[in-house]
Amino acid sequence: MFTGIVEAVGAVVSVGEREDGRALEIEAPAGFLEDVDMGGSVSVDGACLTAVSFPQGRLRVDVIGTTASRTVAGRYREGDRVNLERALRVGDRLEGHWVQGHVDGVGELTSQEFERDTGLLRFRIPTEVHDLTIPYGSIAVNGVSLTVNRLLEGSEVEVGIIPHTWKHTNLGDLKPGNPVNVEGDLIGKYVGKLWARRGGGEPEEG
Repeated sequence: MFTGIVEAVGAVVSVGEREDGRALEIEAPAGFLEDVDMGGSVSVDGACLTAVSFPQGRLRVDVIGTTASRTVAGRYREGDRVNLERALRVGDRLEGHWVQGHVDGVGELTSQEFERDTGLLRFRIPTEVHDLTIPYGSIAVNGVSLTVNRLLEGSEVEVGIIPHTWKHTNLGDLKPGNPVNVEGDLIGKYVGKLWARRGGGEPEEG
């Protein structure tokens, strides 16, 4: 479990192709891997991956075929910058929102503009995520916990990015058309599932 508060931005330094997926080596900033154990979980652009080894002080993770096909991990190349977050510990502050690291699908940046110090980014996201998203609710994009400003037609959402987030995550690297990992709000998923089981429809008044 994660919070969507990115701790560091690393860089992919090696990509190995295998029959069942890919092996990635990621250079992480000093100190990030100090309390990450072999077999521990790390969020890489919002996808929960397992640390399998630490060659030359780097993080190595294996990406199985299904994960590669459902996330941007299948498109990584050497030099790509990735958002990193260590797993949440019991007792830590929850400053973002509950993020499982189970990416729902790949979205796409459609536009970006700036109003003074705020960046307004629009993403086209999977329809099933859009259906469960509400204005001022939460969404994780490349592992970053963001608040939804507006829901737009065509399965698009608009989010605001403050300068700190722009500078300290890889969202500032994005250009229109670039793919991103998207995870919908956990509470929204459960509410949607329960509502569907009860037949859906409009809620009763009163």
